[in-house]
Amino acid sequence: MEFLSRYRNLSVLLLLIFAQLLLLAYQVKTAQDVRLIRVWAVTAVTPVARLLEGARSTVASFVESYLLLHNAVEENRRLRAEIGRLKLENQYLKNELATAERARALAVFQARNPSKTVAARVIGAGVGATSRVVFVDRGSTSGVMRGMAVITPDGIVGKVVAVFPTASQVQLITDPTFAAGVISEKHRVRGALKGQGHGACRVDYVQAEEKVEVGEWFYTSGDDRVFPRGLPVGVVTAVRDGNPFKEIFVAPSGLQGGLEEVLIVLEGVHMELPEHRTPDTRMYLLPPPPDAAAATNAPRGPLTDADRLLERYRAIGEAQGHKFGEGAPGSKPPDFNLDPSALPRPTPPPPKPAPAVKP
Repeated sequence: MEFLSRYRNLSVLLLLIFAQLLLLAYQVKTAQDVRLIRVWAVTAVTPVARLLEGARSTVASFVESYLLLHNAVEENRRLRAEIGRLKLENQYLKNELATAERARALAVFQARNPSKTVAARVIGAGVGATSRVVFVDRGSTSGVMRGMAVITPDGIVGKVVAVFPTASQVQLITDPTFAAGVISEKHRVRGALKGQGHGACRVDYVQAEEKVEVGEWFYTSGDDRVFPRGLPVGVVTAVRDGNPFKEIFVAPSGLQGGLEEVLIVLEGVHMELPEHRTPDTRMYLLPPPPDAAAATNAPRGPLTDADRLLERYRAIGEAQGHKFGEGAPGSKPPDFNLDPSALPRPTPPPPKPAPAVKP
């Protein structure tokens, strides 16, 4: 106010000039028929409007992105939970299917095996660094007694060492204190199966002069009065010579697929050992194609030393009347030290006379 009162005349003059400019801007138009005051107003307001619009779009984009991200996070969580649930259901169905398959296999084996058995499920395992025992859900109420054999369709598993009303304790064949009588499939060698505390077992008391081969199967012999004769035990994985007994290691077949369902032998019946069969080594070959003969007789490239040696042996054999691969055992072989060019060629047999034609 002090400034206005001091420079009153100047202030009035400036106001009059500004008002005059406004009147002129209102009256004057540009070449585009737009009033000059409107041009000034738009020019002055545009930066502010642009700034406000940029701030508004930034805030709106941030809010939209936040909402979309929040929805995506929630959708991701929901999908993860759904995937986890589906995985659990899939695993459950796989386990149920595997259980059904094992139960079907046990039922088929029970129907074909002459021994009387009862199915049981493994419900627990024993504790201990070297102990190899499991618990099954069959006990004395199901007729189970101490000393009964426990098997699967793949082989023997162990024997019952303790019986309770609704459960039994089974000693596995891998337990260090386990022993059972066994006999080999091919050479009928007898021995004693011993546990080692791990996945492999050992067959003891086999004399050094007895013959046992890697890949040969061992079966129960029935000498232990626990396992019926003829049940598979396992396949030989290693044989070492010893004095006076061999060192034979066996991979137990009954424990290869894990233990969930087993059979307890209530009344065992001895069976015959399977006969060892030598695998058929014959091989089927197709006849040569029609153009094979032409390809064989076609001229070849330069002969190698092996080709020349083969032709020399073939010529010596033909000169001496020898057919390779057809001689009987013990027959005299051709003399390969002779010069094939100096040997007489075998005379071909005379042609047979034509039969006489009756008039």
